[in-house]
Amino acid sequence: MRGDLEGKMILGAFLQAANCSNYAASWRHPASDPSFLTASFYQEIARTLEAGKFHFGFIDDRLAMPSRFGDSVEDTIRHGIRAVKLDLIPVVMAMSLATRYLGVSATYSTTYHAPFHIARLFSTVDHLTGGRAAWNVVTSLNDSEAQNFGVDSHEGHDTRYDQADEAMEIVTGLWDSWADDALVLDKGAGVFADPDRVSRLDYEGRWLRSRGPLTVPRAPQGYPVVMQAGQSDRGREFAARWAEVVFAVFRDIESGRRICADIRDRSAKYGRDPNDVKVVTAAYAIVGETESMAREKLAYVESLAHPSDTPVLLSELLNYDFGQHSADERMTDAHLDAISGSRGMAERMRAAGEEYPTFGDFLRQSRRGSIWELPVFVGSAAQVADEMADWFTQEACDGFMVAAPYLPGAYQDFARMVVPDLQRRGVCHEDYGAETLRGNLGLARP
Repeated sequence: MRGDLEGKMILGAFLQAANCSNYAASWRHPASDPSFLTASFYQEIARTLEAGKFHFGFIDDRLAMPSRFGDSVEDTIRHGIRAVKLDLIPVVMAMSLATRYLGVSATYSTTYHAPFHIARLFSTVDHLTGGRAAWNVVTSLNDSEAQNFGVDSHEGHDTRYDQADEAMEIVTGLWDSWADDALVLDKGAGVFADPDRVSRLDYEGRWLRSRGPLTVPRAPQGYPVVMQAGQSDRGREFAARWAEVVFAVFRDIESGRRICADIRDRSAKYGRDPNDVKVVTAAYAIVGETESMAREKLAYVESLAHPSDTPVLLSELLNYDFGQHSADERMTDAHLDAISGSRGMAERMRAAGEEYPTFGDFLRQSRRGSIWELPVFVGSAAQVADEMADWFTQEACDGFMVAAPYLPGAYQDFARMVVPDLQRRGVCHEDYGAETLRGNLGLARP
């Protein structure tokens, strides 16, 4: 059951406000626009996405350069391995000013930003975009981020999620501190707002507290859309409680169906309608006029990868310096215990019950930094649309975060060739049906 979406696929764009796309080698592609430090770069992408009827652009983020590999940023800077990371709010505002319907989702960390700041920021963005804002909730990954904020290291994985629960209670409470009808704006009577319709929060938690009320009236969407990407057991529990759009990465239909069922089953115990939790997955789309042309594109994209991309990015993701081990050294439980960045990956390795790989094999199998880190839909427009429609109709997901191997051309190709094919199949909407992101996603207004 797909509830208010009426059987239509969600389309999001998986973006970075950076020198490259999710594919670290993308900046090396001759077709990639190098003007990533300008507003016009992101606005062109936004206009392309809106022409392709994408629901939103989703921008991932880290609060540090990759610096865990060899305790150095030398490889990161020399090879452009996600070296630049802009602040997301000016970027999404620039994108929104170039579009009318496209939703804009920015990543913000509950670990390094106070809940009051987050609540005010995203409520403001929702007002200024006319109800098109989304917040991607993260707890942050690695010690490099901590050190940029004056802290030596992160709290433990589960503790960060416990703190994030409190942050969400504060943020949503502050969003609720103004009633929908609190603003009066009666100039004749001199009444700006009804004080009985604005309330303090007075939240006291174990880690966080906030007095309130918020200094921004109720947002057009009630709440900006809440997104979250976490695949560990604790991450899925957090998603089931709070997220409206869950971003999960998997490689086949059966895995997707299991993940969707698990998150929706968990959501029921929080009194939520499972159909109110939308699950989207990520994939690259490399499309050509023919399959052979698409595969030539893919081969060229693959050739752009640098040997440093994988160890630098995996060290960042897992908060662990893989430069300290030889390729033929075998991993042990002690090594997994030391990996603190991504609990989900370590949990999956232990659950497999097989002999652990060597570090060299682990790096290769991780696919981090390669085009194969995500599923790749490659072929003609009809072939790519067939595969995406198959995943969607078999309920592996409610839609896709489409990643780009180079910018902006990959999105231009997708919007020009694949989207019309998806529309002809009846799985993708032909136009926007609402003014707000929440309305176009089929989500209820809180």
